[in-house]
Amino acid sequence: MHPLRKRRLLVVVFILVASSIGVALATYALRQNMNLFYTPSQVAADTVPGDVRIRVGGMVVRGSLTRTPGDLGVSFRLTDGNAELPVHYTGILPDLFGEGEAAVAAGYLRSGRALEADQVLAKHDENYTPPEVADAMKTGHAARAARDAAAPTGATKGSGP
Repeated sequence: MHPLRKRRLLVVVFILVASSIGVALATYALRQNMNLFYTPSQVAADTVPGDVRIRVGGMVVRGSLTRTPGDLGVSFRLTDGNAELPVHYTGILPDLFGEGEAAVAAGYLRSGRALEADQVLAKHDENYTPPEVADAMKTGHAARAARDAAAPTGATKGSGP
């Protein structure tokens, strides 16, 4: 092989190896900072890994907000219309956070399938809902409507002898 051709081949191989290492390092770094979004239904269905930081979005269930006396601890439940997820958070909640409002909690799933949140986000104004939460709520409400339509007419929740 001609020396000039050999040198060009080595340069090309070096560039390919360096590029591959760079892409691998970038992918690894991005993977460490990834926040996956899930709905309370997906958490209830056990499709969420337990050792990864996740975001869960939905509406705060009315009557579920409880504060721990003497500290900043707060517990509440998020729902997407199908399932509810208990959330525990220690810190100052956003001013716009409230029952019946859209919220996104980020943290880790703990035993009992409760989210130990390290960040809670609330909607910005009365018309804004995070897109992921809006999509999850639409899906949840559609599934609930389909379930209710498929149920026999006499078998409604709360009816009995």
